[in-house]
Amino acid sequence: MLLRSLCTQPSRQFSKISGPALSTLAHGSVRANIMTKYITPDELATIIKSDKVPLKDYFIVDVRDDDWRGGNIKGAHNAPSYDFLSKVDALVERTKNVPLVVFHCTLSQVRGPKAARIYAQTRHILHTSAGEGSVHEVCILRGGFQDFQAKFKDDPDLVENWDQEVWASEWAF
Repeated sequence: MLLRSLCTQPSRQFSKISGPALSTLAHGSVRANIMTKYITPDELATIIKSDKVPLKDYFIVDVRDDDWRGGNIKGAHNAPSYDFLSKVDALVERTKNVPLVVFHCTLSQVRGPKAARIYAQTRHILHTSAGEGSVHEVCILRGGFQDFQAKFKDDPDLVENWDQEVWASEWAF
């Protein structure tokens, strides 16, 4: 089971698991084949620039930790990975009627996909099983903020708080 394998890894980001989602996942009473998919930076930019409304039509979750500084996707909610599990139930409740939730980290290779899977499973347990919530998609931003900022850093409708010094020195690939 996904959560069991994550919890066996020595990491402080999984040390604060609690709440109804943990209980259900840990005891294995709900097993769901929860799928997430990827969304490209161009697709996300199109959504942000459309007439869609943040927190009503879509919600962007940035799970970067200290690497949050230096810029972010405009309107993204920072939910640091080190504390994600302790707050996932509240995030699910806040977004239960949002049809599209997009997760990312710097590269969307580990933290973003892991948070997306945990969120999707938690949402399924808390709302789908209870007959609540709405139809939704959980997506991962392909290439993470690294690819998004490389393409859109000069567009203030898409990126805010961008700092050239941070990206030139710390994240230059």
